[in-house]
Amino acid sequence: MVHTHNQTAPADGIWSLRKLPAMDDAQFGQWQSLLEHRTGMTLTSDRRSFLETNLGIRMREIGCNSYQAYYEQIVSGPNAIQEWATLVDRLTVQETRFFRDPDACKLVSDYVMTRPREGLKNQALEAWSVGCSTGEEPYTLAMVLNECMEQLGLQPLYGVTGSDISQPALVKAKSGLFSARKLLGMDEALKSRYFRPAERNTVEIVNSIRERVCFARLNVLDLNKAPMHGMNIIFCQNLLIYFRRWRRREIVRRLSERLAPGGLLVLGQGELTDWQPPGLQKVPSEHVLAWIKRQSDEE
Repeated sequence: MVHTHNQTAPADGIWSLRKLPAMDDAQFGQWQSLLEHRTGMTLTSDRRSFLETNLGIRMREIGCNSYQAYYEQIVSGPNAIQEWATLVDRLTVQETRFFRDPDACKLVSDYVMTRPREGLKNQALEAWSVGCSTGEEPYTLAMVLNECMEQLGLQPLYGVTGSDISQPALVKAKSGLFSARKLLGMDEALKSRYFRPAERNTVEIVNSIRERVCFARLNVLDLNKAPMHGMNIIFCQNLLIYFRRWRRREIVRRLSERLAPGGLLVLGQGELTDWQPPGLQKVPSEHVLAWIKRQSDEE
C-alpha cells in the first residue's frame, strides 16, 4: 500500500482498509427488491452478511464507499449493465464439481439405458443443464451420456446445453479448463478418459466431450423465451433454493413445457415439496427428486 502525507484527502488504499458500516434495513430491503425483480432470487434476512461481504468486496475494487452510491451506480450509472453482470456473477456462482450427485447421474444413466435403442440410433438425445454455473454439470451429463452410448454400442448421438445468468461463469465453462480439485472423488477411469493435464495444475476436458456441449446466457425468469424445446433430459439442481415457493412452481411448469414426451426432469432434493407438477409422473426414488413427462399429454 502506498502511504500519503496529504491528510485532507486519504488515498483510496487507506479507505479501502476501513470496515464498511453495517447495511441498514432500508438499504437491505432495496437490494432485496432489486435482486428479486431482476433475477427472481430471494435473499432472506439471514443472508444479509453474505450480501454485505460480496458488495463490500466489489465496492472496494471500484473505490465506492457507500451501499447507496453503489446501488445508484448499478441502477443508473454509465456502466450499469456491465457492473450488474459482474455483481450477479459474485452473488450467484456456486461451488460445484464433477459428478457432484452420483444418484442423479445413475438415474440419468438408467433412464438412457432403458430407452428404445432404435430411437437412440435415429434421433439425438438432448439434455439441458439449467443454472450450469462454470460448466461442471453439463460436462458431467455429457460424460454420462457418452458412457451410455458406448455401453449400448451406439454412435454418440447426443448434445448438452448449459445455461446460466452469469456471463463470466459461462466464459469459464466454455474454456473447458478446471482446477484439479474439481475432480475430487471422481472415478479414476473416467478421469483418465475425459480429462488431460493442462498448465498450472489445471485439467482440460477432451475435445470429444467439449464439442457435444454448448452454452447460452439465460435468466430463469425468461424461460418463456428460451429456445430449448423437446428436451429429453433437464437438470435443474441447487438453483430453486434461491426462489420463493410460487416462483419455483412457475419455473418447474416452464421447464416441463420444454420436455419431450417421456422426458426426464431432475431437481435437487427438497427443492420442491408437497406439489405435483401437472403432466409429470414422479420417479420412485429415495435419493433423487425427478419426474417423467407423461406421453399422453402430448398425443
